[in-house]
Amino acid sequence: MPRPRIFTVEESARYLLKRTPPLHFKGKTREEYVAWHRAFRRAILKELGPPPDPVPLRPEVVERRTVDGVKIEKVVFDADEFSSVPAWVGRPADLKRGEKLPGVLCAHGHGVGKDGTFGLNEDGYQKAIGIALARQGFITIAPDWRTFGERCDKDDWVRRPSRDGCNVAYLAMGYFGHHLLGLQINDARRTLDYLSSLPEVDERRLGMIGCSFGGTMTTYTSALDTRIKAAVIVCYLSTIWDALTDRKGNTCGSQYMPGLRKYGDIADVAGLIAPRRLMAQIGSDDQCFIQEDALKAYQHLAGIYRAAGMKDRLELDHFQGGHEIDYEAGAEFLSRHLGAKPRG
Repeated sequence: MPRPRIFTVEESARYLLKRTPPLHFKGKTREEYVAWHRAFRRAILKELGPPPDPVPLRPEVVERRTVDGVKIEKVVFDADEFSSVPAWVGRPADLKRGEKLPGVLCAHGHGVGKDGTFGLNEDGYQKAIGIALARQGFITIAPDWRTFGERCDKDDWVRRPSRDGCNVAYLAMGYFGHHLLGLQINDARRTLDYLSSLPEVDERRLGMIGCSFGGTMTTYTSALDTRIKAAVIVCYLSTIWDALTDRKGNTCGSQYMPGLRKYGDIADVAGLIAPRRLMAQIGSDDQCFIQEDALKAYQHLAGIYRAAGMKDRLELDHFQGGHEIDYEAGAEFLSRHLGAKPRG
């Protein structure tokens, strides 16, 4: 029988999903993993497009204060010739001259921006990780991603509330040949450049953590930048199938990876982090990235780590909770693998 007519994008997506293998890595051996890793990483970089031309960071500290016993400062640096990044940096109050500590990039989610990760704005699901981890013996940094926090576009330009700033920004940057996710990843890598430049940071011990869109950023940045030695992906691991079907288009311009379904799925991107350390956190009551789908994605990710011969470097934290960071487990994981010790 001839196929039915297809009129809507949702129907088109369902049709294409049924005809595209959901998870592309099928290997079992180390050799198969190495070949896949090389080809898949190359495909991701090609689809994201070339990054902007590098420019000097030109860092400038514009504010200093103390929050919950942690010394924090706001720094501004340049990501490219058309973008600057504001970020909070946190240091233990008792940091000694000449001391070297591990650094953690704290990626905020789709919300208030970097202030939520430092407890400066109501954003409880992020557990003020920038402050909490600094008290655990890390140097922390949390930048504003494009369209969030101090980088949020004006309502009348975005035409809120009917439009999402992420989606408008994705289209606007597309006119110039840029994908928004690629620009966000470039910002993350420039943030790592700045973090590594700090004299009190041991650049050999860098980690990253983030929930939701912060999990997106942790996944892609850690996959593409090997300076990240330990990553915690929180409440993001999932499948494209679920995002475009049961979750009713659960994506946005910031999290969209062009062409991903041609090559693999979200768990495959996380698989590029191997052989480095990775924890996946899945909340039992998360209604944004539901546990059934997330656990399915995790099993595929575990297969990639097994094929890489590194199954002991992947950990699952399936915790009782919702769309939020399980702070204690994440902090213990980062401390164990990056060598941080609580202060005081």
